[in-house]
Amino acid sequence: MKIGLIDYEAGNTNSVSKALEYLGAQVCLSNNPIDLKNCDRIVFPGVGAFHDAMCKLERYGLIPVINDLIKSQVPFLGICLGMQLLFDESTETIGAPEGTSAVKGLSILHGRIERFDEAILAKENLKIPEIGWNSIDIVNKESKLYRGISDGAYVYFVHSYHLKCSDRSDVASTTEYGTLFDSSVEHGNIFGCQFHPEKSGEIGLKILSNFINCAD
Repeated sequence: MKIGLIDYEAGNTNSVSKALEYLGAQVCLSNNPIDLKNCDRIVFPGVGAFHDAMCKLERYGLIPVINDLIKSQVPFLGICLGMQLLFDESTETIGAPEGTSAVKGLSILHGRIERFDEAILAKENLKIPEIGWNSIDIVNKESKLYRGISDGAYVYFVHSYHLKCSDRSDVASTTEYGTLFDSSVEHGNIFGCQFHPEKSGEIGLKILSNFINCAD
């Protein structure tokens, strides 16, 4: 199985690559459209700022490539920021022009990325960012990502912004961190995790394995 790992200088590329290789996959780290289109699966990693990531995708000419890959029905997994970028917009404006209220995403799926409310989190002595292990409530009982995984399983999060998905049928799991947020999505050949499966131990490896084998 050849996995294309989209290279746009994302911070978690190495750990994702090692996890996939551990599972026996051949990993192709590239931003070359021909390389990526010759892969059986695509993983879209991401750690960093939303605006900077969108600028890099544009700089490397990856936006039409990502759209073409998804239209071709190749299984596609976004991780953390890689998932967020698939949606309409984010209120994370770090690096954006002054006065920007939201940064446009790829609009492949529909929803909005919002910052955790510090006032709400403070009432429960929670901080931004969320860093550490938290449980997932699997709301899509037919989920391909969660085959063989029990409801309430713990996975590893590092994020300050979270998804509000517009189409509730796309939501695969939710998680509570002061507020309830959408922690993973599935829509046809498109999958996304706010958490880091590559850092989530055996559960994370099982999720990645399920993605690799999602067409079976």
